[in-house]
Amino acid sequence: MPTFPDFRLETHFSKWEFKAKYHLTASDAESMSLPDLLAMASDEDRQGFENMWLGYTETFGAPDLRETIAATYYTQTSENIVCFAGASEGIFAANNVLLDQDSHAIVVTPNYQSHETLPLAICSATGVPLDPDDGWSLDIDRVKAAIRPNTKLITINFPHNPTGAILSLDRYQALIALCREHGIWILHDEIFNGLGPTGTRHLPFIADVYERGLSLGVTSKSLGLPGLRIGWIACQDQEILSKMERMKHYLSICNSGPSERLAIIALKARDQILARNCQIVDDNMAKWETFFERHSDLFEWHRPDGSCMAYPRYLGSDGVANFARNLVEKAGVLVLPSSIYSSELGPTPTDRFRIGLGRLGLEAALAAFDAHIMKNSN
Repeated sequence: MPTFPDFRLETHFSKWEFKAKYHLTASDAESMSLPDLLAMASDEDRQGFENMWLGYTETFGAPDLRETIAATYYTQTSENIVCFAGASEGIFAANNVLLDQDSHAIVVTPNYQSHETLPLAICSATGVPLDPDDGWSLDIDRVKAAIRPNTKLITINFPHNPTGAILSLDRYQALIALCREHGIWILHDEIFNGLGPTGTRHLPFIADVYERGLSLGVTSKSLGLPGLRIGWIACQDQEILSKMERMKHYLSICNSGPSERLAIIALKARDQILARNCQIVDDNMAKWETFFERHSDLFEWHRPDGSCMAYPRYLGSDGVANFARNLVEKAGVLVLPSSIYSSELGPTPTDRFRIGLGRLGLEAALAAFDAHIMKNSN
């Protein structure tokens, strides 16, 4: 069993997420209470939750949950879905099923750390950086140049964490065509699909448009329900799904039964929940844009394409790591410095920080942020 490096983001959150007064870097949308979610349920689904039997559930996921998940795609059926205890378990299973020691993987950078750490624990990997001067887009020619005869997998993430970028449709289609030519799997982390400011254009789900595409989904981010710990992968290749199900026997074995019932309710109310969460992003986007306009000498702002996060540049001479540390220690305002998103596969920007746009209560946090800036500018 490999020894994994420290998970920088989770370690940082372990120290600060529940200690800092103002959490300004959340990647999930505003959550809701159990009564609020149950109020969205049909009588049948509410009774299914309240009267459920608290035994084991199926490793693949409850059949009606898989049917409900499949209905969020255009061409998938329940047989094309395997459920996991959150997205991270799905990432772990997919990498361990698709890759072996003789494989090669391609990873876009920067990215959520496990998308890089897990391939590197199994095989060799190459990073292809997103270009901040091109709207954080992906250069397909650089991907093509990175392909080797043993390349098995490329992992992408749009809307992207941490930048909120969405790849243009033509480049997405070019990437799929390239991978089809070489028989390469695409693991697309789509956990922010459906979330973003008004006018966001999301990409088609990879499982719907590519026979070797794996769509990673979860209730945590766009729906704002991380406490349910329900994730899934959709894929047209049922043999691969079966292998991931057998991998899950060594992990969670099965999902939480109550969480499965609640996830069904949430997914059936998906449009209602997304409309509410996207409205929060719209409201917060305006507040952030006003904030960055007021402090244009300290920050360079780039409006994200989607999701509920952005990745502005810090222009101060003290560096973003010192800035972020002083901000949380002195003002109780938590942001994520770009060191969290450093890569073993190549250089990544060192002057950025991640902010969140998906939660309520932004006004008080921005007031504290403003006060910290004014105090330290004198």
